[in-house]
Amino acid sequence: MLGEGIVHGDAAELLPRLPEASVDLFFTSPPYADARAYSRIHPDHYVDWFLPYAKEMLAATTETGSMIINIKNRVANRGPLRGQRHPYVYQLVLALQDMGWRWIETYIWAKPNAVPGKFGPRTKDSFEYVYHFAKGGRPYFDLDAVRVPYKADAAEIARRRQDANGRRTTEAGFGRDRTKTYLRGGADPGNVVSVAQTYNQHRGVAHTAAMPEGLAEFFIRCASPADGLVVDPFAGSGTTVVVGRRYGRRALGFELHEHFATEARRRLAADIATDPPAVLHAIGQ
Repeated sequence: MLGEGIVHGDAAELLPRLPEASVDLFFTSPPYADARAYSRIHPDHYVDWFLPYAKEMLAATTETGSMIINIKNRVANRGPLRGQRHPYVYQLVLALQDMGWRWIETYIWAKPNAVPGKFGPRTKDSFEYVYHFAKGGRPYFDLDAVRVPYKADAAEIARRRQDANGRRTTEAGFGRDRTKTYLRGGADPGNVVSVAQTYNQHRGVAHTAAMPEGLAEFFIRCASPADGLVVDPFAGSGTTVVVGRRYGRRALGFELHEHFATEARRRLAADIATDPPAVLHAIGQ
């Protein structure tokens, strides 16, 4: 399957073929509830639809591996919740945690050029969620790979290096010596990742919900090791696989719809890179 890169088929049938504890990172944007003509999943049934995939991914993930999901909630268009935000995304997060996935972090994908829409008494949608789950207690995570330039000047950095009590350890078992972060070449980014939508489905990518390459780049760089195995079970136009291989990962994607799989293979062969990178911010740095 790695040789093929993009495998045309149902992830429900292909995920069980992955060796147990072999995948370093599942990075995917699964079909959103009731969002696209090619995949109509009622939000009331979304959790039940997704959990069998999550179970197979959990078995295939290494002890230090992760599953990262980009997903968006929506306004219900029928039923008792019509006109309200449907809670299926939050229900899914809790169900995954109950399954045994460890909920590590919630990221916000900020879209600075989001288009207006007819959303009723609310502003336009300009962000989506990205949830990081892990199999074990110490998932691989390379913060150095995504550091950002310091906002503080050299004098302020020198002053902070004089802090003799820089270690901060939480009761959850995590912590960092803040005096040492200035030796790492950059500041810690925040959990808000700004990536412009390029609407590249209108520029040669034959998919109505193509993921920006900058979003995949950020998470592949920090949440998977060099030469690690990265899998996208809902590959779409192949962004995860294209970006993963560009950064030296062994990347693989499954795609149910043949015309999307064909387009994804074309992108993979050409290593198409037309999207801008993610813009990272270090709040308060």
